[in-house]
Amino acid sequence: MWWLDVFSSYLYALSVVVVVIAVLILVSGLDDFFIDVVYWVRRCWRSLFVYQTRERTRYHELYRPAERPLAIMVPAWQETGVIGHMAELVATTLDYENYHIFVGTYPNDPDTQRDVDDVCARFPNVHKVVCARPGPTSKADCLNNVLDAILQFERRARLTFEGFILHDAEDVVCEHELRLFNYLVHRKDLIQIPVYPFERQWNNFTSLHYLDEFAELHGKDVPVREALAGQVPSAGVGTCFSRRAMLALIEDGNGIAFDGQSLTEDYDIGLRLKERGMQEVFVRFPVLRYQRRPKCVEKFGQSRAEANVVCVREYFPDRLATAVRQKSRWIIGIVYQGYRTHGWKRSPVLNYFLWRDRKGAINNFVSFAAMLIMLQLGAISLLQLAWADAPRFVSIFAGQRWFDVVLVANIALMGNRMLQRVIFVSGYYGVKQGLLSIPRLLWGNLINFLANLRAIRQIIRCGDPRRVAWDKTTHDFPSIGGENRAKRSLDEMLVANGVVSEADLHDARVHCIDGLQLGSSMIHEGRITAGQLAAPIAEQIGVPCERVDLASLPSELLRAVPRHVALHYAVLPLRMDGSTLVLACESYVDPVSLAAIARQLGRRVRYVIAYKGQVTVGLRRWYTQAQGDRDPHHLLEMAADRGLIARERVPHLWDGYVSRQVMLGEILVAQGHLDEVAFRALLLSHARSELRLGEFLIGQGVISADTLHRLLRLQASLQPSVTSLLEQECADFEQLERAS
Repeated sequence: MWWLDVFSSYLYALSVVVVVIAVLILVSGLDDFFIDVVYWVRRCWRSLFVYQTRERTRYHELYRPAERPLAIMVPAWQETGVIGHMAELVATTLDYENYHIFVGTYPNDPDTQRDVDDVCARFPNVHKVVCARPGPTSKADCLNNVLDAILQFERRARLTFEGFILHDAEDVVCEHELRLFNYLVHRKDLIQIPVYPFERQWNNFTSLHYLDEFAELHGKDVPVREALAGQVPSAGVGTCFSRRAMLALIEDGNGIAFDGQSLTEDYDIGLRLKERGMQEVFVRFPVLRYQRRPKCVEKFGQSRAEANVVCVREYFPDRLATAVRQKSRWIIGIVYQGYRTHGWKRSPVLNYFLWRDRKGAINNFVSFAAMLIMLQLGAISLLQLAWADAPRFVSIFAGQRWFDVVLVANIALMGNRMLQRVIFVSGYYGVKQGLLSIPRLLWGNLINFLANLRAIRQIIRCGDPRRVAWDKTTHDFPSIGGENRAKRSLDEMLVANGVVSEADLHDARVHCIDGLQLGSSMIHEGRITAGQLAAPIAEQIGVPCERVDLASLPSELLRAVPRHVALHYAVLPLRMDGSTLVLACESYVDPVSLAAIARQLGRRVRYVIAYKGQVTVGLRRWYTQAQGDRDPHHLLEMAADRGLIARERVPHLWDGYVSRQVMLGEILVAQGHLDEVAFRALLLSHARSELRLGEFLIGQGVISADTLHRLLRLQASLQPSVTSLLEQECADFEQLERAS
């Protein structure tokens, strides 16, 4: 029958395709098996011999080096509602303080800009950068704009960042990440930590297949690559570059660090730094705290060490179209642009891993074709089972012993592939996800095939892989509660509360006292009181406002707050509210600083706004007063006891003295030597110095010695002493007596 001839021809063609596909799968499977063998041999060797003679680095070692300034670079295109959550989560969870976040926005994305402005108002270490060109440009172009802003900030703040960290707005950063980078950045030039996607509902195979791939890639493949080739592909997030590496990238690019045409600038950078002989490292560092009674592992089959590595977490796309779009960008950047830009290298070992990067262009089609072939062969087998007299179609594969060996080998390699996937997924996510990774292999093959198909279509349409436009993928961010609170300006609140009129406020601006900010100047001129200034500041921030009685501060709390903490953050301990320590401050304490105070004191803290000058005088009295210095309040009491002033005048004179005290930092900012953000950055460095603030600023080149002497003279002239107030009060008292 004619249909039998047609079907036989189809089977013959199928047999040829099957042979080709089987051989290609065998080659790829042996390649993967080689990586498996290297990983497990290396792991056993290190366990049996290396760690028997050398102790593993414990997490408390990360706290030994001083906190170096680190810059986090975040590109943001249409990230409204995300960057605020990231900054808040970072501020409240990071066990680090000396860092700044620079967010790259676009001039045609006003919603994201407004969101970042609100974040900057709450977090002084977050800085908005507006790119020169409208978006969306490439991620690399946005990062170039961010890097330029960082270098400008360094010059303005007299600050030198030692590490430059890549993150996305949706990243959830590990508590010890910056500690780890700080520990390694003076020895390594590219530091990459693992990425572990967040879980979703068990049947969301699209999102969860990322979980499988990253668990194996960052659990096994990249560590082997680093061990054999000494080269680490950056993941684009959780990557730290040393200053030396960043300057080398800028030099190579004639002033531009990131390749603006690359869709995977992170992958490109790893290869460029390797060519420069830079040191690259992939770090899987578990943070295991000692516990008398170790908690049971949360999920069955989960490894305590694997599940506690310092890593980046984020949600990956959960829709097929979005996942295909993202992966096609990766394929274009790594396979096609990577080959076009970097070609092959002199090192055969590195070329082997470059081949592994690029074999996906073939493997994705091969894997999909294998799935189709399996479906066809399965249908034929079912047909033969259902029709006893059917011709033995599958007999075309019989009698080929070498092909049987290939099939058996492929089945064994596939079994090993599944086993490896289960092991590495289970280590972080538990056995449930490990077993589910097996059916997700098929869905992942489909996504990779469609992504490869889309990548090829884009390249054909553009004519050149380097002309393909950046195609951003949106992500989800885990909800952490709370809202970004936009703050009204202090000027608006003073007028709205009826403290001053618009005309008085305008006049105060015109006649603002040199060396003072507007609020302090208005107090000095008697336009407002310290309480009238403190109330809107507290309302603006959302914390209570309290008058501080310096004489009643508990001595045990004053001893509990170390001198360097009190002076660095300009806070005074007031009382214990249950298990929470209540602090007094005269201005906003950002969440980063508040979290750092809590960590250093080992207890929960909150703060209230004190009247201007009360914390300043308290710090001088309890933490900086030299032995033999006289208590200013005691001088007033003595004057009243001797009849030099009326007793009822003591509170008035004391309030006048306290509210007119001025700190050197306010004068520096008011006179334009530094902006407030740059001054806060310098204070972080000063906290580790034994020098007085003025001497430290001279050493940093912020001001000269002559300028410091001038500023100190200005400070002395702006803030009255108790003696001068008494002399004026006594003179007024004598004039009043003569007049009467």
